[in-house]
Amino acid sequence: MIANNDELQAILQRISRFQQQVATLRETETNPENYRASVSGFLAEIDRMQLEVREYFSLLPTELAESA
Repeated sequence: MIANNDELQAILQRISRFQQQVATLRETETNPENYRASVSGFLAEIDRMQLEVREYFSLLPTELAESA
């Protein structure tokens, strides 16, 4: 779980890098099966990280401190 704003920024940057990688693969891969196989892991990780961001934003800073 994300514990502070520094970790939030790091995960947002990681999401951005993964999205850029998927966008690049989408432009360069011509075989649909290869494309899906190549991006499936990236998309799953993007989903997981976005869920972490959502959970972080759903709590106030005082609630984060209590759960730590």
